[in-house]
Amino acid sequence: MALLLSEFSFVRMSHSVRRIAIIGGCGHVGLPLGMAFAEKDCFVELVDINAATVALVNAGKMPFMEEGSDALLAKVLAGGRLHATTSYAVLKDVDTVIVTIGTPVDEYLDPSVGIFDASLQAVIKEMHDNQLLVLRSTLFPGVTDRLYRQMHTMGKGGIHLAYCPERIVQGQSLRELAELPQLIGSVTEEAGNRAASLFKILAPGTIFLKPIEAELAKLYANAWRYINFAISNQFWVMAEEFNADFSKIHSALRQDYPRMKSFARAGFAAGPCLLKDTMQLGAFNHGSFVLGQAAMMINEGLPYLVVQRIKQQFSLQNMTVGLMGMAFKPNSDDIRSSLSYKLRKVLLLEAKEVLCCDPYVSDAQLISQAEVLAKADVIVIGTPHDCYKSVVFNQPVFDVTNTIKTSI
Repeated sequence: MALLLSEFSFVRMSHSVRRIAIIGGCGHVGLPLGMAFAEKDCFVELVDINAATVALVNAGKMPFMEEGSDALLAKVLAGGRLHATTSYAVLKDVDTVIVTIGTPVDEYLDPSVGIFDASLQAVIKEMHDNQLLVLRSTLFPGVTDRLYRQMHTMGKGGIHLAYCPERIVQGQSLRELAELPQLIGSVTEEAGNRAASLFKILAPGTIFLKPIEAELAKLYANAWRYINFAISNQFWVMAEEFNADFSKIHSALRQDYPRMKSFARAGFAAGPCLLKDTMQLGAFNHGSFVLGQAAMMINEGLPYLVVQRIKQQFSLQNMTVGLMGMAFKPNSDDIRSSLSYKLRKVLLLEAKEVLCCDPYVSDAQLISQAEVLAKADVIVIGTPHDCYKSVVFNQPVFDVTNTIKTSI
């Protein structure tokens, strides 16, 4: 049975053993990070408000898809180095608290700093002097320094604070945590050194920045990717307008031409971070981020353009459309901000019927792939999962990414 961190005081341990608590510990950022530290012989408490997910993790079951996670979760649970809980009381018994709660945005895509403040104040109240507090998720620029000032106002100035943004590809966290250098943004030199020492357990190196530089680095990375996708999607629209095959152009430009290796495929650019972080940069720059705003119009408008393109070839009002793939990216079960659902809404306005499926997503509105293939007059690929490449289609297939190789 896994040991609770509240029991650690009764366990004789080497002084070098790390005791870590992760807030949001059963989520896509916190859980892989916790398992990675536990595999390196740290004792990790995953703190999460979702009691059902906490129970699932403690039972050795992953709540989402993550490469290499099933065996590792069983291993670290059996070794007593990982445990999940809903209680913040465990925070007082650890050396380090890692927070994977970022700055959320409201319906206008503006940062909701008040929600972040309330969450962090609840955490800080349970902490004491000489603990290390690491902020891990996306933050609005300036929030780390602001929190440091608030900690002093709360009488918690003895807590060491650092911002170490997560930069991994979802679903490949365990591999990339061991491969990528970690950015360290710290308010004080001691906090930076302690954070670097912590992440050197996992990462090949660390890079020091000021807090606002680390905050901007995280936003820049996601905005750069989002804009890069928008460029390809705009080029796809242009090619379609003139009856040119974008996928052939894309392949030709990348072949033996290193300067175009970063040229992305066309397709839906979605997920919980890219759009949100791009718009946070706009809010930070006083509402002005022309490139980011243009990218949003292109990427968010792609489902409408796809449907218009299909309508040029088919009378959708008399047809049943099969939409295959509802996750926000290939080979994933995560539907957060997935544009496949936006595509479904647009298709429902145009088609006689829309049938949806996804081999990884759990959603009561979805049906089996076999039923979609049997009933659909035309197939639209929302998410190009690798498993679709071997599917035999008896109807026309529309795939913006052209990875299925049977597009109309």
